[in-house]
Amino acid sequence: MPENSNTDQRPWTLDEVGDQTSRTVLVTGANSGIGLEAAKELAARGARVVLACRSEEKATKAIEEIRRAEAQCSGEFLQLDLADLSSVRSAAQHFHESHDRLDILINNAGVMALPRMETADGFEMQLGTNHLGHFALTGLLLDRMLGTAGSRIVTVSSGGHRMGRIHFDDLQSEKLYGRWRVYGRSKLANLLFTYELQRRLAESGAASIAVAAHPGGAGTNLGRLEPGQSGYWFQRVWRPVFGAMTQSAAMGALPTLRAAVDPDVEGGDYYGPSGFAEQRGWPVKVRSNKRSHDREAQARLWRASEELTGVVYDFGNRDAGL
Repeated sequence: MPENSNTDQRPWTLDEVGDQTSRTVLVTGANSGIGLEAAKELAARGARVVLACRSEEKATKAIEEIRRAEAQCSGEFLQLDLADLSSVRSAAQHFHESHDRLDILINNAGVMALPRMETADGFEMQLGTNHLGHFALTGLLLDRMLGTAGSRIVTVSSGGHRMGRIHFDDLQSEKLYGRWRVYGRSKLANLLFTYELQRRLAESGAASIAVAAHPGGAGTNLGRLEPGQSGYWFQRVWRPVFGAMTQSAAMGALPTLRAAVDPDVEGGDYYGPSGFAEQRGWPVKVRSNKRSHDREAQARLWRASEELTGVVYDFGNRDAGL
């Protein structure tokens, strides 16, 4: 059976997003790319959108862009550096102080194909940012979500998860590092996390659900190399070719938006583009690879993530203990 088993006959477009008035949404990495596009659309439909970003300057420009489209749009900045657990804890604390609900958490921010470097806590940067930072943030905000009827955690993965392997004896890639291989590992981790989180939510009787999405080939700044970096000139030469295979950030945001608001979405669903190799097209339910559904790996990564971040999930809707 093909990976994409879509049976939808009608394209899911922005018209399907609907009224989001009274809902509170937090989007990580919302200052550019698909995060910004998702934030813009949700704010335009009445949601109170929190842009959780590293740079206040970039977030402020994004908020200005959101408000230019619609003066009444609500957008606010939350300082967050996913590569620093102290920043993650501080962001969660600030959110708790100013918000009593969280309807949609979109774990969107990410880094891609970096030379090996480490986070403030000594984690390999891609796994540390793309997975561990979001694991910690979600756990620290979980009480707000459990207390909000119909809340959703949407984690943005990638088709790149297919090239990932989780090596638990070298989780931080100290023995062997390949920038694309490790990127794939972090995106596989996003899916293992989503499926394990959904299982635990369901077992606890929570009404919240965990889902995942991927943008396909979207034209964003993710992975864009700077002069002097290895592969910069190769990327410049081939960018027009790659560009012909990708779609706009606005189209790339549609799987995330569908996962976040479509009333037919179920816990554990995964959304991506409908076209060839899931690179372009309208958002549909797609399938991740067999490794992402390895329940032993899901549980093992969860335990490792709790140990590394010090964040232990409480599904009893009690205070997060920040």
